[in-house]
Amino acid sequence: MLKASHKRLRIAVLNRHFSSRSGGAERYSTSLVEELASRHEIHVFSQSTDHDWPDVTYHHVSMPLRRPRWFNQLWFATSTWWATRKGFDVVHSHENTWHGAVQTVHVLPVKHNLFHARSGFRLVMRWIKVLTSPRLLVYLGLEKLRYAPQVGRAVVLTSSSLEEIFIATYPQAASMCSVITPGVRLHPYPQLAGVRANARHALGLPQERFCFLLVANDMRKKGLPALIQALRLLPDDTVLAVVGHSKQLPQFKLQAQQAGLEQRVFFLGSLNDVGPAYQAADCLVHPTLEDTFAMVVLEAMAFGLPVVVSSESYCGISGMLKDKVNALLLENPRDVSALTAALREICQSESLRNSLGQAARKFATRFEWSEIARDQEKLYFAASNSDKI
Repeated sequence: MLKASHKRLRIAVLNRHFSSRSGGAERYSTSLVEELASRHEIHVFSQSTDHDWPDVTYHHVSMPLRRPRWFNQLWFATSTWWATRKGFDVVHSHENTWHGAVQTVHVLPVKHNLFHARSGFRLVMRWIKVLTSPRLLVYLGLEKLRYAPQVGRAVVLTSSSLEEIFIATYPQAASMCSVITPGVRLHPYPQLAGVRANARHALGLPQERFCFLLVANDMRKKGLPALIQALRLLPDDTVLAVVGHSKQLPQFKLQAQQAGLEQRVFFLGSLNDVGPAYQAADCLVHPTLEDTFAMVVLEAMAFGLPVVVSSESYCGISGMLKDKVNALLLENPRDVSALTAALREICQSESLRNSLGQAARKFATRFEWSEIARDQEKLYFAASNSDKI
């Protein structure tokens, strides 16, 4: 009989869009699957898949209606419940479903977004809005079932700041909670001049200019409007590379053009591998308005990049960072003058860039995916054993 640590589990992973090219939640999910696929039998249930990994079985979940989204969420939850109710040791959901022994939370709770800091008349009006909205009723109902106390259930939060908000919103679920952050794969070298030059050539970026990098799909939420304004106040030898695919692209291209920056802002679109963008850049800028963790920051740090990022009030990873030690932290990412000052400081001080980059790389070594996956694996074993109690 195999020891628990060597037991091969049959695991179902639920993620509507399973792709490493999507947002942080999807990259978190795909990276865990890649790390654990050699040790366990993993089945992925998704409605769209842009991923191919040895020994992983992919199951397509139908999508009879793309809109309304609440209907599709309910359909996905019901379909995956039916498909995984038998034959699996563990069901791991990255979605708002009522089933799954392991539930990973990537975003702020719907309940928190709707009711936090509301009282009196404002609370009454919000309840009226909820009770007259099928969308909100479905999302709240699924969320309540998802976090209902249950023997063997584990709720995973991606940062300590998210855990604090989550427990304040669902105190009855506190005993089920644990924090497992996203991870990173370390590359064998930090930034090197030759590597940077080749990456810039491949991406069509100018060789001799200082290059800031923004990686985002929701570019508005990740702070691109303020970043474009800040770039306008910086020297002409600074440029910005923007990686990501968004319906917002046309309006931001127009904003850059109106600011006279069409020759200084490079929209690179979605990349199969963001690695070359990190290699090409001199600094990652992430003035996000809301991020429960921000994987792109950790990924950039693994490449030895200095990072400018919103404070913990806006970004989960910042709770683990120290201002001017391993990052520059922005108290208010909407403050264009403060953002400009931070970017100017990075541009002008090579010693600051070097110290931040070295400290960033050292910080990232604490979050290798191989170790993160083992923490996740422990929850799988606990969940599978609880079914036998």
